[in-house]
Amino acid sequence: MCLSFNKKAGRRESLPGSSFIICEPEMLDKQLKDQLAAYLENLTNPVDITFSPDRSPTSEEMAKLLSEVSSLSALVRVTEDKDSEVLRPSFTMNSPDNPAGISFAGLPMGHEFTSFVLALLHVGGHPPKVEPETASQIRNLKGTFHFETFVSLTCKNCPDVVQALNLLSVLNPNISHVMIDGAALTEEATRRNIMSVPTIYLNGSEFAVGRMNVKDILAMIDTESAETEAQKISEKEAFDILVIGGGAAAAAAAIYAARKGVRTGLVTENFGGQMLNTTTIENIIAIKQTDGVRFSAEIEDNVRHNGVDIMMPQRVEKIVPGDLIEVKMQSGATLRTKTAILAPGASYRLLNIPGETEHIGRGVAFCAHCDGPLFKNRNVAVVGSGNGAIEALIDLAGVARHVTLFLRRDQASADAVLLEKMDSLPNVTIKTKVQLVEIHGENNKVNGVSYRNLNTDAIDSLSLDGVFIQVGQQPATDWLDGTVELTPQGEIIIDSIGRTSVPGVFAAGDATTVPYKQIVIAMGSGATAALGAFDYLIRMG
Repeated sequence: MCLSFNKKAGRRESLPGSSFIICEPEMLDKQLKDQLAAYLENLTNPVDITFSPDRSPTSEEMAKLLSEVSSLSALVRVTEDKDSEVLRPSFTMNSPDNPAGISFAGLPMGHEFTSFVLALLHVGGHPPKVEPETASQIRNLKGTFHFETFVSLTCKNCPDVVQALNLLSVLNPNISHVMIDGAALTEEATRRNIMSVPTIYLNGSEFAVGRMNVKDILAMIDTESAETEAQKISEKEAFDILVIGGGAAAAAAAIYAARKGVRTGLVTENFGGQMLNTTTIENIIAIKQTDGVRFSAEIEDNVRHNGVDIMMPQRVEKIVPGDLIEVKMQSGATLRTKTAILAPGASYRLLNIPGETEHIGRGVAFCAHCDGPLFKNRNVAVVGSGNGAIEALIDLAGVARHVTLFLRRDQASADAVLLEKMDSLPNVTIKTKVQLVEIHGENNKVNGVSYRNLNTDAIDSLSLDGVFIQVGQQPATDWLDGTVELTPQGEIIIDSIGRTSVPGVFAAGDATTVPYKQIVIAMGSGATAALGAFDYLIRMG
C-alpha cells in the first residue's frame, strides 16, 4: 500500500519538502527509514515517547515501530510504562518544552501514518502549517480539553480530525488528544458503542461524529470567537458572485467566476462534498487515478489560488431574493451578493423506515470503507442494488462474519465484474424481492431488521449488528423550499445556463436537474452557472 503526500496537497498538512511517498512495509523498510530519517532532521527539541504495552500482537508491532523510529534520530527517546492506567497498547508524545499530550492507542499505520509523523515533527519543534490568526485563537483557548478520536485505519476522513486535534494539542498545553483505532481496541469501541468513524469525545462525552478540520472544531469550542467571526462576515462588502457549497460544482463555479475578475466569495461547511467518501476516482480527464480526499484538497488549493474569499465553516440556512440577494447563515452572519450560485450537493438517501435515523452512527452506516473495520466478525446487511452497494458488500465481506444483501428486485443492477466478484464470496447471502420495513435496536445499537417479502407480503426478521444503506443520494435542498422552484424529488430546476426561477440565482451540480450525477458533469455545470451569472451581471449593468 503506497500513500503519496505533496506539499501543495491542500488543507491536510503535508510533510516538509516537495513530496513524500509512504509504502506501508513489514514495519519500516530501508527506503522508508532513509526518508523518515531525513524528515526527522527537522526536529529541534527532544521527543519523549512513553510506551504503554500489553500482550497483544498490536503491542508487539507498536514496540517494533517505536524502536525503529527512535533509531533514526537521537532526539527521539522511548521509555516503557507498565503501571499507568491508560488505554493499551498506546504511546504518548511529549517534549521538555512542549507537554503536548498527543497519544496513539493502536498502531498508527495506514492513513494515520502521516498523523504520526506530523506529530513527531510538531512535538519536536518543527512549526506546524497554520494561519497566525488561527494559531493565536488556539493558544488563547481557556479551559481543559481532553479529546479522544475513534478511527479506522482505512478511513480517509479520519486523518483530518486526528491531525487537527493533534495541532490543537501542540499549540495549547491545556489540550490533549488520543487517537483510538476502534478495530484494534475493540473492547473500548464496544464499551462506547462506536459504530461510525471518526467519532470524537471531549472530556468523556461524545462531541461530534464525522469529518472536521481545525476551524470546525474551534467554532464548536470557542463560541465567543465564532460570534466575532460571524460579525466580521456580516461586515463584508457585497459580492458580485457568491457560491454556496464546497463540492466539485461549487469549486468550478468559484474558479470560473474569479477568473472573470469579479468579486467572488464561497461559503460552505467544508470542502469536498461527496468526493470525500469516494475511494477511487478514475474518470477525470487527464488524471488516470486519484482519490476523493486528495482530489478535494487539490480543488480547494486551486480555489484559494484564484483569490476566492472562502468563508468556512458556515452553514447557509436561507436566501432572500432582492436587488441584493441576502444569504443568511446559521451562525447569525449575513452576506449580500448581486448573484448567487447554489451548489449544495447531495447527501445519502434514507430508507425512511422506523429505527433508521435513531441508529445512524449506532449500527446504521453509509460508508463501508470507513466504518467497515468496526464490524469485524459481525453480521451486517447492505441495502441497495447499484455499483456502490455491491462495492460496499465486497468491502464488508472481507471483515464481517457474514453479509446479507437486501434487493427489491430479482437481481442487482451493478456492473457485471462486481456481480461476478460478489457471487464468488462465501460469506454473502442475497435476499431478492424484499423490502426493509424497520431497523431494531437495543442499548442504543442495532440488533436486527424486519423485512417484507414482496411476493407474499409476509414479514420476517433477521438478527444483525449493522445495516449499510446504499440507495443513492438526495439533494441537500430542504432549506431552499419556497425560495426557488424544485422538482418533487427536491432537485433545483435550472435551464441550459444554470438559471433558477429566481432572477440572479443560479445553480449547479448534483442538487439540480442536471442528469448523470458525476464529478466531471458537476464541474461542467458549475462552470456553466458561473458564466451564466457573469452574463447576468453584464446585462444588468
